[in-house]
Amino acid sequence: MFKKILIAEDQEMGSLSVQKTLEELNIPNVDYVYYCDDALAKIKKSIRENDPYDLLITDLSYEEDHHLQNIKDGKELIEEVRKLQPLLKIIVFSGERKSGIIDSLFTEFRINGYVRKARNDSKELKKAIASVYVNENYLSLDLKQEVKKLNSYEFTKYDTTLVSLLSQGVQQKNIPTYLQNNNITPNSLSSVEKKLNSLKEALGVTSNEQLIAFCKDLGII
Repeated sequence: MFKKILIAEDQEMGSLSVQKTLEELNIPNVDYVYYCDDALAKIKKSIRENDPYDLLITDLSYEEDHHLQNIKDGKELIEEVRKLQPLLKIIVFSGERKSGIIDSLFTEFRINGYVRKARNDSKELKKAIASVYVNENYLSLDLKQEVKKLNSYEFTKYDTTLVSLLSQGVQQKNIPTYLQNNNITPNSLSSVEKKLNSLKEALGVTSNEQLIAFCKDLGII
C-alpha cells in the first residue's frame, strides 16, 4: 500500500472523510494542506529531499480567502505537479458532477482516479486508493455509465463550436456568417442545420434549447 500521501483539501468535512479512510488503511505518512500553493511546495520539498509522495489526493475547487494564492484550483495544481513528478499517482476527490469535466481529468490531466463527494465517499475513496495502487484507474460504476454516455457520441471541435454559438444567443440562421468570418468549414446554412439535427438525433433531444442544456450538463460547453 502507499506509504506517503499528500491531501490537498480546503473543506474540513472533506478532509475528515479522507483522514478516516487513510486511518483505516493504516497509511503511515500523511500530510494535509488547505491551499494548492502549499501542496506544490510540499511536493517540491519531498523531491529535493529524495523522499517523494506516492499519491496526491486533491479537490478541484478551492475557496478564495485572505491568503493570496498563485494556483487557484485543483486542475492548475495537477498541471504543475505533472511537470515536477510526472508519474505521481493522483486521485481527485470532488463534488464535480459533469461527466465531460470528469472525463477530461483522465484524458487531458492524466489523473488515476476520481471519487465524487457523497454519502458513501469514504467507501469509494478506499476502493479508489486500492485500485490506483495496483495501477488501475478508478471511476465508480455510476460515473462510468455517465462518461460512457458522453463518449457514445464523439464531439468534434466543429460540434462544440456550433452549440457554443447557440448558447451565446447566436441564431441558427446567423451561424454561417460567423463560420465564414473565421474560415471554419463547412459553413453553409444547410450544413449547419444538418449537423445540428444529427447531434440532436444522436443525443436524443428535440430542440436546440435541449441540446444546449445537455451539453452544459456534460461540461462540453
